[in-house]
Amino acid sequence: MGTIKIEDLHKSFGSNDVLKGIDLDFKSQGITAVLGPNSSGKTTLIKTILGMVIPDSGSIFINGSDIKKNWSYRKQIGYLPQIARFPENLKVSELLSMMKNLRDEKCDEDYWIDFFELQPFLNKRLANLSGGTRQKVNITQAFMFDSPILILDEPTAGLDPVSRIKFKEKLFEEKMKGKQILVTTHIMNLVEDIADDLIFILEGKIHYRGHPTHLKNSFHTKDFEKAIARMVSGSTGDKADHPDTLFCEKYKMTL
Repeated sequence: MGTIKIEDLHKSFGSNDVLKGIDLDFKSQGITAVLGPNSSGKTTLIKTILGMVIPDSGSIFINGSDIKKNWSYRKQIGYLPQIARFPENLKVSELLSMMKNLRDEKCDEDYWIDFFELQPFLNKRLANLSGGTRQKVNITQAFMFDSPILILDEPTAGLDPVSRIKFKEKLFEEKMKGKQILVTTHIMNLVEDIADDLIFILEGKIHYRGHPTHLKNSFHTKDFEKAIARMVSGSTGDKADHPDTLFCEKYKMTL
């Protein structure tokens, strides 16, 4: 199982305070959606967990151990970036071999190759793959090490409807193995379909945490995106259209 605990996390870039005292304790099993508008701090938060950004203060614990000066914890994480910048001249088989050599641990790429039917593409270069096939390769490299923690940035981007359904079913299977799965996405129906927990970050702080259904019920709407807009605007009344519109204009979100 994988656990993540974050205590009083702060991060600034120059005069821009991006994270302002984040406290989070992720349970050991479940799918958590991390949402927020552009420049809210969610990407910085994810990068601090991955060790790609060093916080100014605060602590992060993975399975009870502080990650400071302890880079070996990364082997417990499978990471799917939104845009994977691998060398375009690599063949799919070469990329997977490279990932195995880098991590030097037990993996099961054959399962995921079969799952996504990637056999015909193993000897093709990444530059020649369609966007959907590239995403299947990216998912394969993130999942094939059976890591207890998965961090997925826009995981269904580019997938066809059948692959998207299969992948969502697989996420539930991975959760039932006891894994902690963090997902960032702009696809709101994906959040409703898979998330056990929702964290909404706004201007560097946790603005909401709870189940998506609870959020909709709290704001008396069946529309998840409108519930988010009303939560942030502070309006729950029948005349919430105007605050919703103001919210979307300010934070560049689409209802």
